[in-house]
Amino acid sequence: MLEILHHTIIDSIKLLPFLFVTYLIMEYIEHKTSKKAKETIKKSGKYGPLFGSILGIFPQCGFSVSATNLYSARVITLGTLISVYLVTSDEMIPIFISEAVPIDVMLKILGIKLIIGIIAGFAIDLVYRKYHKNQEEEKIVELCEKDHCHCEEGIIKSSIKHSLNIFIYILIITFIINLIVHFIGEDVIASFIYNKPIIGPILAGLIGLIPNCASSVVLTKMYLENVITVSTLISGLLVGAGLGLAVLFKTNKGVKENIKIVLLLYCIGVSSGIILGFLGINI
Repeated sequence: MLEILHHTIIDSIKLLPFLFVTYLIMEYIEHKTSKKAKETIKKSGKYGPLFGSILGIFPQCGFSVSATNLYSARVITLGTLISVYLVTSDEMIPIFISEAVPIDVMLKILGIKLIIGIIAGFAIDLVYRKYHKNQEEEKIVELCEKDHCHCEEGIIKSSIKHSLNIFIYILIITFIINLIVHFIGEDVIASFIYNKPIIGPILAGLIGLIPNCASSVVLTKMYLENVITVSTLISGLLVGAGLGLAVLFKTNKGVKENIKIVLLLYCIGVSSGIILGFLGINI
């Protein structure tokens, strides 16, 4: 129990800098920029899927949490959010490095995830803009308006309050997930996918939905032990967005919308894995 608590605290603390910087940016946009400047920020979002995918490729789920908060305030687009979710690799890179996996193998997997993230992000934004072309554009949601807080205390103090609020939520969720994974066991989770080539990507996607680094650890280890194929691995890693999905249900209003985002992410990840398997991609 102490080990679980220790890992929970360490994993959660790692996210604090990302939370603070994200909320600081959001507070600044809300209090220090004009309406025209806010619209400029939104319009620049058409390139978001590209930059989001590049940032998401770094081995740190903090980017998915930051992207979730920015999307909740409508600073970034849905396509950008999905791009970050798809490309986020969490613990895959550190495990690959520790296991001395050839650099070209790692780069190929990251490259596939990057390409899928960019294509999916731009496609989603294109469809979204076309669908909403006759509707009023969503405004950048203000933090004070959304959380009903008193933000006149200054952007730094307010950012700290928002960060700590989400930090506590993340701490609780992470502890619960770590507890479940500990008692169920990684071997039991792995057995659901073992020697199931047809439904492997579907099951891997379900494991990827676990809002914790445990999903990427399990999937990466199974790939290294030749339990699953690279297409199945990529399916799970594409769906795996770390704690981003947990934070989505905390910060973004509208449960139905959040469920649709999760389903969209899952469908893209699983279908991509199935296509890669059909094409015989082997790394």
